[in-house]
Amino acid sequence: MVTRVEWLTEFTGNDMDELCRAAEEAIIDGNGFGWLAPPPRRVLENYWHGVLLVPERELLVARLDSAIVGSAQFVRPPANNQARSFAAAVNSFFIAPWARGHGLARGLLEACEALARQQGFRLLELDVRETQQPAVALIEAAGYERWAVKEKYALVDGKFIAGWYYGKDIEPDK
Repeated sequence: MVTRVEWLTEFTGNDMDELCRAAEEAIIDGNGFGWLAPPPRRVLENYWHGVLLVPERELLVARLDSAIVGSAQFVRPPANNQARSFAAAVNSFFIAPWARGHGLARGLLEACEALARQQGFRLLELDVRETQQPAVALIEAAGYERWAVKEKYALVDGKFIAGWYYGKDIEPDK
């Protein structure tokens, strides 16, 4: 199996279908970056097209044997937030359940860290539901420190789930 991570600036070939399918499977598995059930396909397609239009966002995808199986978004602060211009964030970070175990999630996170360094950021942040233990293990193993807990982060099946907030100091490239 061939694995790789890459920055996606446009959708070509089967990219959109593969990304939507991977997202739908992650959502069903409980790792849906906010969604609890897969939305209609056109909603998901509009979402991904929108990601490429937002100047502060960059889309990174994970490929397994050339098919997109996951993604992460690198998010810069808006230009009007000079006080937080030192920090970037990672969100919408997932791998389809059947494609896990190949180091792709770690590759996505490392690529986001490399971009943060290249762009001069000093902190990279992300948040995750406490129930997403494999993601928590990956994040903590990568050196991220939990700096906050929000008890009412998500409402799933009528029950509140806590969210954990993480940060990692990044040494910018000189």
